[in-house]
Amino acid sequence: MGTLFYADQPIEMDDRTLAHLKVAVVTKLRRGESFTLSWTHAEDAPVGRTTIWMHESIPLRFEFAEPQPPELHREWIEEILRSANTTGGIQLTAEHIETGPLPELGAEVSA
Repeated sequence: MGTLFYADQPIEMDDRTLAHLKVAVVTKLRRGESFTLSWTHAEDAPVGRTTIWMHESIPLRFEFAEPQPPELHREWIEEILRSANTTGGIQLTAEHIETGPLPELGAEVSA
């Protein structure tokens, strides 16, 4: 279980979700784009949902439980980025796209 620290507040989520979210969040913030991030509470937490405003001036840290990063799927990252551009912002959901991992840099992609 990984942790996103935002304004020094811990937000726990699985490493795989956190790794994909990290790529999308860093991409948006590097562009100087602010957005909201929303999720429903875990089953072991009180019922409800949370939304935070993501801005480059607010301290942010990604902490992973596993030392090795998971394989990333481009389609899930693109889905997260598309949702960030809507009025509802990123609606963090479970991965549901069954595709292959991102090709490694320098690797050829075959059709």
